[in-house]
Amino acid sequence: VQLQASGGGLVQTGGSLRLSCAASGSIFSINAWGWYRQAPGKERELVAGITTGGSTNYANSVKGRFTISRDNTNTVYLQMNNLNAEDTAVYYCAVDPARKYVVTLTTPYWGKGTLVTVSS
Repeated sequence: VQLQASGGGLVQTGGSLRLSCAASGSIFSINAWGWYRQAPGKERELVAGITTGGSTNYANSVKGRFTISRDNTNTVYLQMNNLNAEDTAVYYCAVDPARKYVVTLTTPYWGKGTLVTVSS
């Protein structure tokens, strides 16, 4: 499985960005898709996840502001609204063929990170 992420950049507080992650390869076996982020000096954390069936889950810190979705071209999106400085991080998309619901840190399938910087 190959993952290609894009969409990061610099945005002001309160602004929006949309991240995209295109998957290719043996994607038929994937049930769990997700976005993680890692801020400087912090551990990588799950931001949002979505299953093939459309079930979603979010970190408490982004609920109501971020929306994860997936289209029929095997691209996963993360719409990020009302961004603040705490959202500054490198964002990674990931898939986990070994899981049905949530992508875990143990998955070997990661996209290249995309940097999101929120300025005040």
